[in-house]
Amino acid sequence: MENAKNSLASLKRENPWLEPTLAIIQARNDYLIQEANKNFAKEVGLRVIHICLPEGSTKDEIVSEILRLNEDPNVQGLALDLPESLYSSKVLNAVKPEKDVDGLSSVNLGRLVRGDVSDCLIPPTVGAVMELLEDLGGKRVLLLGARGALGAALQSELQREGAAVLSCHWDTPQLQSELRHADVVVFGSMKPNDVPVSWMKPGATIISCAHNLLSGKREKGGSRGTANMVKNMERWIQSQQSRKWDLHCLKLQPLSPVPSDIEISRAQSPKAVDVLAKEIGLLTDEIEIYGQTKAKVRLSLLERLKDQPDGKYVLVAGITPTPLGEGKSTVTIGLVQALTAHLNINSFACLRQPSQGPTFGVKGGAAGGGYAQVIPMEEFNLHLTGDIHAITAANNLLAAAIDARILHENTQSDKSLYNRLVPVVNGVRGFSAIQLARLRRLGISKTDPETLTEEEISKFVRLDIDPSTITWQRVVDTNDRFLRKITVGQANTEKGLVRQAQFDIAVASEIMAILALTTSLQDMKERLGKMVVANDKKGEPVTAEDLGVTGALAVLMKDAIKPTLMQTLEGTPVFVHAGPFANIAHGNSSVLADKIALKLVGEKGFVVTEAGFGADIGMEKFFNIKCRASGLVPSVVVLVATVRALKMHGGGPNVTAGAPLKKEYTEENLQLVADGCCNLQKQIQITQLFGVPVVVALNVFKTDSPAEVDLVCKIAKESGAFDAVPCNHWSAGGRGAVKLAQAVEKAANQKNSFKYLYNLELPIVEKIRIIAQKVYGAQDVELSPIAQSQVDRYTRQGFGNLPICMAKTHLSLSHQPERKGVPTGFILPISDVRASIGAGFIYPLVGTMSTMPGLPTRPCFYDIDLDPITEQVKGLF
Repeated sequence: MENAKNSLASLKRENPWLEPTLAIIQARNDYLIQEANKNFAKEVGLRVIHICLPEGSTKDEIVSEILRLNEDPNVQGLALDLPESLYSSKVLNAVKPEKDVDGLSSVNLGRLVRGDVSDCLIPPTVGAVMELLEDLGGKRVLLLGARGALGAALQSELQREGAAVLSCHWDTPQLQSELRHADVVVFGSMKPNDVPVSWMKPGATIISCAHNLLSGKREKGGSRGTANMVKNMERWIQSQQSRKWDLHCLKLQPLSPVPSDIEISRAQSPKAVDVLAKEIGLLTDEIEIYGQTKAKVRLSLLERLKDQPDGKYVLVAGITPTPLGEGKSTVTIGLVQALTAHLNINSFACLRQPSQGPTFGVKGGAAGGGYAQVIPMEEFNLHLTGDIHAITAANNLLAAAIDARILHENTQSDKSLYNRLVPVVNGVRGFSAIQLARLRRLGISKTDPETLTEEEISKFVRLDIDPSTITWQRVVDTNDRFLRKITVGQANTEKGLVRQAQFDIAVASEIMAILALTTSLQDMKERLGKMVVANDKKGEPVTAEDLGVTGALAVLMKDAIKPTLMQTLEGTPVFVHAGPFANIAHGNSSVLADKIALKLVGEKGFVVTEAGFGADIGMEKFFNIKCRASGLVPSVVVLVATVRALKMHGGGPNVTAGAPLKKEYTEENLQLVADGCCNLQKQIQITQLFGVPVVVALNVFKTDSPAEVDLVCKIAKESGAFDAVPCNHWSAGGRGAVKLAQAVEKAANQKNSFKYLYNLELPIVEKIRIIAQKVYGAQDVELSPIAQSQVDRYTRQGFGNLPICMAKTHLSLSHQPERKGVPTGFILPISDVRASIGAGFIYPLVGTMSTMPGLPTRPCFYDIDLDPITEQVKGLF
């Protein structure tokens, strides 16, 4: 007892949050045993939960209770106190091995018999017997009436100590003879009266386990039971520490030529997502399974692992994109496949969820490609776990609330508004919590609705929204160019409140940006409440909180805040979460996915995430916006380039989607490559502004010549890259990115002098100018009168200290998509400036930026189909 007490006290000192809990299932009424257990538990510092089932309970009822406790994260140990008739393999084996303190499951007994002493538990009764016996070498031990699990465990332990062991029943014909020769007799059940003591060998040691047959009841076997509980706790604590994953990686057999992405995805059989979750250290109660291959991960994990050191943080960015595609997502997936499946290093990929708009429009999916992709790719690209639908619902609820409020304020008196906003319910009138918060913001401390003055009522009920200042738009996750400008309020019921509005694509919603930047459910709720949707007629901001809709938005988003777990083609873990565009938002997956992944990989592991478009857009926003929100420091930037894209930046001909590539892109042309490397050099320089080591990943195509590949790598290293590595993961899977993974590992150990590009205290225009000049290479910026007035307004309203999120074309460093390479000497025009106060940034619009893409003449949906027999999706790429 003293040992158990000291061991538990030591565990609690090292882990103050720990509350060791033992559940005991009893299927008989024995109040004295319950009291003894409680007293013992109290003395040693153990919390005990008694589950008292009625006498006569069936095995199925007991198993049902065991299964419930197996899944309770607050219970670390489980013991059984049952009538002997209920101890069956079905009951004993229902207990999870990691919670089994009785040690009588087949798993534990198997380990015990094999001699895996460090990995098994000694059943309490067996432990008590062994402590009473000494110097067993050569002695004859007779086990009487010790059947089943107890008998097997006793026999195994006694033989391990060198005893000659014989097991028999009380009615064995040779019993008297065996008793005369036994040095030690162990009774596993009550001795019958017809077996006289005189049959025993004089001086023999006799031990009776009859009253504590199996469970090691805590009044006698309790110390050993608690020792097992302590051992379980030590194992459990150890399992929470970062460690090398015991990951079963999936084998790849790459084909040549490489089949389509969907054919490759279908050819691989993914692991069940609960198996993957267990392999990477997630507990059963920390995942919510959506089908066989995806699961939501609960944020409670962050609290459990809060003391774990983070892994290394790697960002994949790219050169200025071209229609030829550079393959950032493919590099991200290939890199983690190489790290985990081939170098045995814990690693996680964190990707954005693709928008349905581009999937059915022109770009296609975003699951990676070839033999470096997330599977199943159709699940990844279509709906996933419904996060974008939740964002659409929340966004449009807020939009509806704005117009409805304007209508009601325009058609009702203060008194009528007040009576409807604060109605009498069951004879009682009271403010809701969100209304009380609004009163406090207005400087009204009253809580009784009957005590407000007419002036206070007017202030409370009237938001006085100026319709011309509404910035909150409705959204839909479809490329629909005819929703770019719409007119709302044309029905007679809207009382002539007609106004011009628009739809944005769903992923451009500020709620998506909030999802990507939030750090907790409470933080998300606060950010949702801060969203500015318009100004009132005095020029003051009107928020979602003022409209009283914050709680409802949080309810719609409560599941979307949890990252979705999936896997790569080689069975390594991936988080898919959030999907803001990088040209109209900050273009990075969620802070929460990164934070959880960094804890799961452990100190020596890697989390690889991807920023949208070129380093000048996605990477700049990753550093200046996302890293500020998360507090995380990046270790390495991987900059993706291709020979083909560099040729375009060097002056190569335009590319038309679907048309054959011109010979400049399929034949060796070192001059074009050399000229185009100016863009690569510029993006390396942009990365160096932030003080982070950069590794160039050259995505190799079969049309690239060895001389072209060597030239790019040479120029990249001469331009300051830590390393430059050709990669073949598209055609070979993780094996084709092993050299890249090794380069990233080395770069992550370099000195890191990460710094932000600008100070938040600088004026808004100065922050815009720093980005334009240092990142894009502009000569200066020019704000339109509208943009300048918005800057003045946001500064006056107290929003001037937010970071900047430039909404700019991704196709050029400048504002003109056709200008490739490294444009210089241009003036960057700022046409408008808007604010995402909940997300926490100001976003200037550069030139003419659309927040709603359109469909091309031949969209991707021409090729997408469903087989009605197999229900398989066709045509995704």
